[in-house]
Amino acid sequence: MRFESPIYLYALALIPMLVALHYAMAVVRLRRLRRYGDPDLLRELMPDVSRWRPEAKFWLLTMAFAMMLVCLARPQYGTKLDTSTRRGIEAVIALDVSNSMLAQDVSPSRLEKAKLLISSLVGSMTDDKVGLVVFAGDAFVQLPITSDYVSAKMFLDNISPEMISVQGTDLAHAIDLASRCFTQQDGVGRAIFVITDGEDNEGGAVEAAREAAKKGQRVYVLGVGSPDGSPIPIPGTNRFITDNGGTTVVSRLNEAMCREVAQAGQGAYIYVDNSSSAQSALFGHVDKLAKAEMESTVYSEYNEHNRDFAWIALALLAAEVLILSRRNRYLSRFRLFRQRGLADK
Repeated sequence: MRFESPIYLYALALIPMLVALHYAMAVVRLRRLRRYGDPDLLRELMPDVSRWRPEAKFWLLTMAFAMMLVCLARPQYGTKLDTSTRRGIEAVIALDVSNSMLAQDVSPSRLEKAKLLISSLVGSMTDDKVGLVVFAGDAFVQLPITSDYVSAKMFLDNISPEMISVQGTDLAHAIDLASRCFTQQDGVGRAIFVITDGEDNEGGAVEAAREAAKKGQRVYVLGVGSPDGSPIPIPGTNRFITDNGGTTVVSRLNEAMCREVAQAGQGAYIYVDNSSSAQSALFGHVDKLAKAEMESTVYSEYNEHNRDFAWIALALLAAEVLILSRRNRYLSRFRLFRQRGLADK
């Protein structure tokens, strides 16, 4: 399912405000009624006034409004599956989101520079598949391998260190998890692009890269940062992270470890600084990977279903019109909206 004009769905945010306004006005009305006397006595004096009918009418109108917005957004359902054949590679990007990636020795920060590189790489893809793994002291798959580049960029925008509560840098876990994200298709070039500052706190990354290489997956390491190091800012403040003794922590790029992991993974090490050399080197290595024909299953035809929601909205509006605000003496025997008072005695 997809929406041809999803911008109208933003108007659904008005519904909670309408509900809040409705109940605020109900409180005001109740306070005004209490000025005239006891609410129970007033109900006895007004037996035809229904408490629940106006409530039902409000919710019918609200649901009709929601259905009309969905109708305007033009919902469409896929009706035909096509299998398209593409010639490309499979790439899984493992992005370090530990706190040290907030250091600003690379502008605007190590993490933001890494995200810009990934966005450029995804933007250059046409027939390839890409997956995304994020890691710090733990690792998880942010995006399974796919040819949906729009989703890849959307997930990329939302990446931040807050995603993983366990801090540290477990490169071995990230590489092992990335190596299990590829498809089972034969003959396709596979690569794991690890973007990190190289502060490996857990160990085992070299062995994990070597195991990935045995499976035909090349491991490339993009080292972000400066060997001289930089303090790690605390988001939202002008302060930096300190150790238990109060000394400012300086995060340094561990190039030796990055090179060792890349060598074990039969890939290459790419140094990322403020220039565009890293992007050129990255694209060059991607172009060298063997491309193979890959099949992708996609919906090729969509049917409009906005009329379904229009009919639902019309039915809701008709129900709202048929329900009167006051009790109907001809229908009172059905007791759909039971009213306490003299009429029930």
